[in-house]
Amino acid sequence: MRFSSLFVVVISLALISVSCNNEFYPVGDVMLSDLTLFTKKEVAPAFTFQEKLEKVQTNGLPLVQLGTINHPFFGKAEASFATQLSIGNTPFFGDHRQRFEEGENQNDVNLIPENEKVTSVVLEIPFFYNQNDADNDGVIDSLDADPQDPQSNSDSDELTDLVEFQSGLNPLSPDSDGDGILDHNDDDNSGYDADNKEYDIDSLYGNRNASFDLKIYELTYFLNALDPATNFETTQAYYSSRDFYEEGFVGEQLSDERITLNFEELRFNFKEDDPETADVDETTQIETRLSPRIRVPLNTDFFQKNVIDLEDEEVLQNDAAFREMLKGIVIRAENFSDDLYMLLDINNANITVFYEYDNYDTNGTLEDTSDDSIIKSEKEFEISLNGIRVNTLKNSLFDAAIEQRIEASKGNVPTDRLYIQSGNLYGKIRLFSSENQDENTLINNLRTKNWLLNEANLSFYIDQNSIFPQELMALRLYLYKYDTGQALLDYQNDGSVSDFGVNSNKTIFGGALEYDDAGKPFRYKFNLTSHISNIIRNDSLNVDLGLVVTANINDASLVKGVNPTLTKDILYPLSATLNPLGTLLIGSHPEATLEDKKVKLELIYSDF
Repeated sequence: MRFSSLFVVVISLALISVSCNNEFYPVGDVMLSDLTLFTKKEVAPAFTFQEKLEKVQTNGLPLVQLGTINHPFFGKAEASFATQLSIGNTPFFGDHRQRFEEGENQNDVNLIPENEKVTSVVLEIPFFYNQNDADNDGVIDSLDADPQDPQSNSDSDELTDLVEFQSGLNPLSPDSDGDGILDHNDDDNSGYDADNKEYDIDSLYGNRNASFDLKIYELTYFLNALDPATNFETTQAYYSSRDFYEEGFVGEQLSDERITLNFEELRFNFKEDDPETADVDETTQIETRLSPRIRVPLNTDFFQKNVIDLEDEEVLQNDAAFREMLKGIVIRAENFSDDLYMLLDINNANITVFYEYDNYDTNGTLEDTSDDSIIKSEKEFEISLNGIRVNTLKNSLFDAAIEQRIEASKGNVPTDRLYIQSGNLYGKIRLFSSENQDENTLINNLRTKNWLLNEANLSFYIDQNSIFPQELMALRLYLYKYDTGQALLDYQNDGSVSDFGVNSNKTIFGGALEYDDAGKPFRYKFNLTSHISNIIRNDSLNVDLGLVVTANINDASLVKGVNPTLTKDILYPLSATLNPLGTLLIGSHPEATLEDKKVKLELIYSDF
């Protein structure tokens, strides 16, 4: 039968029920009928198909990827990027604009040629880091002995984390100032700076101590915001396959540094001592603290010629004019001593140009010019890495088994395994598909049953027999409508929030990595109750589903992708492009020994 308006009431009763025989009767002295509900389970079939992207749109991403990593299944992944630069509107350098220096006010003795000269240029790209502190005891969760207990003791001395934090001590060291006296016996810990921060750097894969060559070049290709192929009426899409360096769109080399990452907080002292504070030497005091980041010098002559020397010229009037002249930069990492793949906070990256200039010093006596002099002053100018950014993402040297499955699935042939990798390999799922009956027959049969659907779960089991590196295993998968990229109703209705970050939200919808009793990665499970109910009871279409890795379950936005077996671009989840992670799942047609681990759609229902 089809659901009537009483469906909501009846299914609510069914959800309350946890046993297989629950009796519900109308209120009154006379028992009108037996309304006993039985909770049952049934497994519906599903087919899996292996899909692959040739390329995916990578402009407009919230982060950039840089580095290289070798995977035993997915092969070698490499990432570099190009970005435009932003200077803002009509900047000037020194104390006065160039036109004033050149004589618009000849009577003002302060207006002298400032002769700005670049002394150094530094590129900074911050890492992502974790600063979550659930119990507010001053120790971030990842370093806390007990993240839920402020009375925990992470450094195993005689003081709790909270007491040390409130006392200006280091909860992660039993001897904060390093003088050999433990904190609980030390009357003077003034040698420890309580403002120092410990950072838990995340979003790095591979060997964090690996060294590599970081190379930065001038970009000579103009990144257009609008697509000339559509008469500049739509946004231009740039794809992961674009490599401006290999295409030859590079000019001057701005940096070539051999680096090893530094994960310590960066601290910079005051450059000058304040003469009015005779008892304090400010050059020993910290003026600026920065989170850990990549920090490398750039070519000073380049920025002298292309920025500072162009003061008051038209090319520095706004970003649009500036980008016509200086198209941007290309950043590459090469010659790694070991695998290292980085996700970087590009939105907070910048280039800082430090320069000195001639400054007219009146010595505090405006009327008396006899003691005036010209001194050297210092300033800095920030250029952000905003604008269009394009991540080049390459995958090569696939395992031959993956290539075979991709080729076999082109004809809609279901697979025994399903390889899922961010921005590259993904799955297509067809529910209610069976060798014995077509999907419409199965669905129509379900529509004739007197079922009250309580829950529908789609489970994907991990191939635990494979040697898949656990540190590269996806922590979250995302399921969506394959043809349109749209989110499923169960996803849209799930407003649940987790304390463990945005990629742990929407716990009802699911898709999080689960572990077995031995601590091994086990499966990913999705709750599709609303989706399945609409198919069975509301005659909704049984559309194919797409399965991808997600780096942010809250983000259901889409980018363009190119599947070589299709004749048109597809819409692909943006969050599936943001890391190198993946997983290996057992498909719908495994060998007999894994029949119990194949993809399954489990229906939990109540029946009279």
